[in-house]
Amino acid sequence: MSATLAEKIIARAAGIDRVSPGEIVTCAVDLAMMHDSGGPRRVKPILEQLQTKVWSPDKVVVVTDHYVPAVDADSAAILDLARKWASQNNIEHFYDMQGICHVVLPERGHLRPGMFVVGGDSHSPTGGAFGCFMFGIGATDMAGVLVTGETWIRVPETIRIDINGALGDGVVAKDIILHLCARLGMGGGDYQVIEYTGETIASLSMQERMTLTNMTAELGAMTGLIAADNTTTDYIRNTGSDPGDIKRWQGDQNAVYRETHRVNADKLEPHVAAPHSPANSAPVSEISGEPVQQAYIGACTGAKLEDLKMAARVLKDNQVARTTRLLIAPASTRTTAAAAADGTLATLTEAGAILMPSGCGACAGYGAGVLAENETCISSTARNFKGRMGAASSNVYLGSPYTVAASAITGRISDPREFLNEDKQS
Repeated sequence: MSATLAEKIIARAAGIDRVSPGEIVTCAVDLAMMHDSGGPRRVKPILEQLQTKVWSPDKVVVVTDHYVPAVDADSAAILDLARKWASQNNIEHFYDMQGICHVVLPERGHLRPGMFVVGGDSHSPTGGAFGCFMFGIGATDMAGVLVTGETWIRVPETIRIDINGALGDGVVAKDIILHLCARLGMGGGDYQVIEYTGETIASLSMQERMTLTNMTAELGAMTGLIAADNTTTDYIRNTGSDPGDIKRWQGDQNAVYRETHRVNADKLEPHVAAPHSPANSAPVSEISGEPVQQAYIGACTGAKLEDLKMAARVLKDNQVARTTRLLIAPASTRTTAAAAADGTLATLTEAGAILMPSGCGACAGYGAGVLAENETCISSTARNFKGRMGAASSNVYLGSPYTVAASAITGRISDPREFLNEDKQS
């Protein structure tokens, strides 16, 4: 019988031939990822109370990203605990201050098509860009995984989003997902799987695909999936890992989807989400003109190397407005190194951008870059909930790195295509 990609991965992890939506099964976990905020400090007391150890240390990845670098004694204590726990439990794959977990994980070759992966963070669906089933779980469930190597799941239905057409210059994956947030709403995924298909998806780079699956969390879905293709295998091989047999991990042609939504990429414009929800998204032409005191390019969603290059393309031969500060926190140390090597960082800083350490930072209201009372920020991050990036009275708009960079130049929310047109003519 036909099956979706999600159903095939779950069935393999459950050790059975096939599964059906609504069925509850127990699955073997191929990889478990935690970070410093929701990881060791939460699971350590549970494991100690149970007097047990990690089931398979080589299948656990721990990343410090939320509290790095430490800005106070409490942050330092959380990081110290994570480091000691990783050492005591022989966690080989421990990445300390190397970047944000959702970027570090694929960057270091840990994700492959067909894997069943859990992550201790709500944006764990990022991993679905690699054709693996990856979803977020809480600390109690993570403790169970660490002890048994298994977890249960109610088999979800799959919503298909078919995207075709060519994206215009200055329109990127962030604009697609903001459009979908407005169209489907924050609960549009209804804790199901969203699978992205179509010629537009096939044309996207891996980092752009990661933006889509990352923000599938904002649609309320369990995870987002993109079936592996040559783009996937090339990326994985470049990390030194083996992508395996990707032909096995494709949904069947006549698989049953809960529903299908179609998007015409030709007609998409740059989008901006107004406070205080990604669902408050609209074309930038409907929101432009709002003054901003801060522009922020950071987080797992919006500070990968390609994101920084988008911003650099807009900022080249321009300057950040005197009334606005532009903060840039690359998603990983490898991203910083690559951006330094190819001149991207020089372009950004020459335009007046302030370079910050890799980490979750202001996206989640940690460390430097948080907002004061009544300040307005436009950000390349995934969420703009009230008070998330600082004072409760602050306002956060979301946009692509193109849009954030353009807004930093003008000091108000702006359409990036104006600067890209100039770039074409020069």
